[in-house]
Parts: sequence; C-alpha cells; structure tokens
Amino acid sequence: MTREGIPFASLSNGDALPLDRVPSFSADEVGRITRECIGLGLRVSAYFGAILGGAKGVAARFPELFMVLADDERSRLLAARAPTDGRSFPSIAADCPQVQLFEREIAEQFGLMPEGHPWLKPVRYTRSWTERDAWGREVGAPILPGVGDFYRVEGEQVHEVAVGPVHAGVIEPGHFRFQCSGERVMHLEIALGYQHRGVEEALIGGPNARSLHYLETVSGDSSIAHASTYCQLLEALSHRCRPARAQAIGAIALELERLACHIGDLGAIAGDTGFLPTSSYCGRIRGDFLNMTAFLCGNRFGRNLLAPGGLWRDLEGERAKVLGARLAKGERDVKSAIDLMWDSQSVLARLEGTGVLPREVALELGIVGPAARASGLPRDVRFDQSSGMYRLAQIPVSTSDTGDVLGRAFIRWLEVQRSLEFLKEQLECLPGGAVLDGEAASTGSRNAPYKAPCLEPNRLAVALNEGWRGEVCHVAITDSAGAFARYKIVDPSFHNWPALAYVLRDQEISDFPLCNKSFNLSYCGHDL
Repeated sequence: MTREGIPFASLSNGDALPLDRVPSFSADEVGRITRECIGLGLRVSAYFGAILGGAKGVAARFPELFMVLADDERSRLLAARAPTDGRSFPSIAADCPQVQLFEREIAEQFGLMPEGHPWLKPVRYTRSWTERDAWGREVGAPILPGVGDFYRVEGEQVHEVAVGPVHAGVIEPGHFRFQCSGERVMHLEIALGYQHRGVEEALIGGPNARSLHYLETVSGDSSIAHASTYCQLLEALSHRCRPARAQAIGAIALELERLACHIGDLGAIAGDTGFLPTSSYCGRIRGDFLNMTAFLCGNRFGRNLLAPGGLWRDLEGERAKVLGARLAKGERDVKSAIDLMWDSQSVLARLEGTGVLPREVALELGIVGPAARASGLPRDVRFDQSSGMYRLAQIPVSTSDTGDVLGRAFIRWLEVQRSLEFLKEQLECLPGGAVLDGEAASTGSRNAPYKAPCLEPNRLAVALNEGWRGEVCHVAITDSAGAFARYKIVDPSFHNWPALAYVLRDQEISDFPLCNKSFNLSYCGHDL
C-alpha cells in the first residue's frame, strides 16, 4: 500500500464530513490497513467505540469501532469505521503497541474482547455498557482501581516497591508498582483510573450550557488546549469561521499556557536535582505567566475566554502593550533563571543519560509532544496539522536526538524561546475586527442565556491542537438531530504514559522523580 492508496476517508484538521462518507470495513480489515499505514509512517490519533442510532432512529444493537490516523507528512487525517458483533474484535496491539491502551479502553467501555491482546487490563476501571464485560463479569460488579493482576518478576533478590495512589503534596492519585533488584528498576507498571469522572459520557446529547465547562476542566493545566479543540469542532459542525483577530488572541493564550507549564517544569526538574536557584526562580516566574493569562481573560488557567465562533474577551490596544511589556520582563527573568541551570555541570551530568527513550521506541509507542521531539520525532500539530493562526505564523519544530531527561528539558527551553518570539510577533500586528462571529455575538456574553448551536446531523468531525504536553485530539459524531452521539477525547498523556514506564527500565529507582517530571503527564487527562 502507498499513501495515495489508503482507502480511509481523508479530512483536514478541524473539518467535518458526513458519516456515510466514512468508509466501513470489517474490524479485521481496519486492523490490517492500520498496520500498513503505521508502517508508512502514519500514527493513531484516536481509536474508539460508539453506539450510534440505526435506520429511522432505531438504536443500534452493537457498537461500531472508529479509527482516526494522522498523516503528518501530508497534513491530513484519515478515518474509517468497522461494525462489530457485540462480542469481540481482532487485536493488533501485539504488532502496533500504540493501540494497546485504545483497545483496552474499548473493552472496558463496551465489553468487546480484543482477541489476541497481549496484556488485557482495565484502563480506568469503569463499568461496562453491555450485559457482560470483556472479562465475563456481570455489569454492576465493582471494579476497584489498583485491584488486579500486576506483572511480577520472579527471583530471590527481586522486591516490589509500591508508590501511591496517595502522594505527598498537591498531586492527583496514581499507583506505580516497581519490580526492583536492589536499586535497579526491572519493570514499572502504572495503574490509573482513581478519579474517573465520566466526562465523555456527560457530553453525549450536547452541546449544552455545561459542555464547554467540561472541556475546560478535562485537564486543568491544559484548559486552553482542550477548550480550543472543542470550539474548533463546533465551528466545523456548524459551518462557522472564527474571526482572524480571535484566532491570533487564541494562539496567544495557548502559547501563554505552554510557557507557564514549561517554565514550571524546568524549575521542578532543577528542584529534583537539588538545584534550588532555578527551582525557586521558576516557581515564581511560572506565576507571572499565569498572571498574564489572567490579565488576558480574568482567569489564570484561561477559562471564560474561548467560545465557538471566537472569544468572549478582546485584547485592546493599550492592554496589548501592557502584556507586551510584561512578556519582555518575563523573558529576561526566565533566561536568567534557566541559564543558571545550564551553567551547572552537576545538573547537566545528573540529567544526561537518565531515562532514555530511543527514537524507535517512541515511534512504536506513538509518543507525542516534547517527549517525542526529544527522541528525534518532529511531531508538532502546529506545524504538521496546522490550523488557525498557525497556518500563517508557523513555529519551527524543536527536536533533539538524546531521548533522555536532558533532551526533554532542553526541548522545553527551546520551545519557551520560540513561543516568546511568536507572542511578540502576534502582539505587534494583531489583526483588526471583532473577536466574535455574528452568531456568538448575538448572545452578548458568556453569562447570557445559553443558545445551542445548530450542528449538522450525522457528521464526524476531528480537531487537533498542540497542547504543551503534545497532541490534543477530539472527535465528535452527531446524531440525526445534530446532538453529540459520541464525543471522544484523547489527551496527550494517554499516548505517553507507556513511555514513562519504559524509560524506568534499568534505571535506579531514585531516578523516578526526574523521569516523571520530565514527562509530567496528566492523571485527570487520562481518567476521563
């Protein structure tokens, strides 16, 4: 198969197409084509189940499978669907490890057994939607987080170290099970699902007044990334176009979110090496960048800014100048703080060679974001699947080939510098005009009575954004009335948690805090 001959439906980032144009294959055929596509360099952005209505509004008896692949080389997305018999579907996880979590999720949510899956375990420990789940248990049987089989390494000198789910400090719950020989980690298994919130299920039947709020809280430190992606989907499904000024200010907000998180993580990495100057400075500077977002929209996490069709808040001329001045000061401060770390040979020696993720492993696992770029994979939605303002002002992709904690930290620093340059360019030449399209402007403000957008019925829409952790992917399927029949969210952490487990192999257990912080993955973004 060639890229030209892939039989899946093609669409662009932020586009929608009629459901009947999404080709249907057998689950076995979808798996076969997906394997070939991955061999061609494509990757899996989403793979999920959906129960859709049948003919004349009759509910479908069995769930369907939907596959969404990203072809970054050609800046396109490819989609296909497959019916199931309600019992099982062929697994491709043994050949394509990047789908293993997706297949386990499908089994957990719909009771479909992925035949041949090498390590079938629950992902979030939810209850199945069918009479019996994939393990033959009756629906309603409690499935507790962290209760189940864990991989065990046998040996007289082997011992287990259990960390979490309750952690020190303000942190979300997650359980880490280490198999160790002395101080050397032989295997790490990660169990999540302690705060399953049912976000995707709550979105079914929408959009409604709560939908945007749900998306802003999928992962609190990525509020702007998830809200932006949701708004893109609604605009695609309602044939609306965001004004140019809103696109520019929305990109500014997204880059401010990236800056705050990257700066905070660089400080935390310094702290885990015991280098307190950079750690303490970055803690304060991160707050400065969060306050810039608050200056932009009134909320440090960027909530109450985005709307389908534009923004609720403008960035007027004088306020844009003030923000520019605060950015200039923040740039000077962060450069001084981070240079202290780069000038410390002891810090660099501690980071170098720790937690290496080889390029071929990152490729096989489908890793995204800075973690992928630090392993030599030039994956960045802003460049590969660009939309909005990023089509006009593309940010160069920063890569490294070391794949270690030092590489992941240095990628963050390169992206800080390039995001700052992007922000200065945008503030100097903001487009004129309104920040809301006509339909959104008619409501007056976010606090006005909610007016449901008219979405095209029986459509599939896909939108991607480059959050600070990596690719944020949302897929919406509407029913015959134009409401959400399925809303699928893929946070970048869902792709990247397996990489954290991999990089701990043959490391000292004391390396775990550094490796963990170099990825800094989201528990709540995973536990939807």
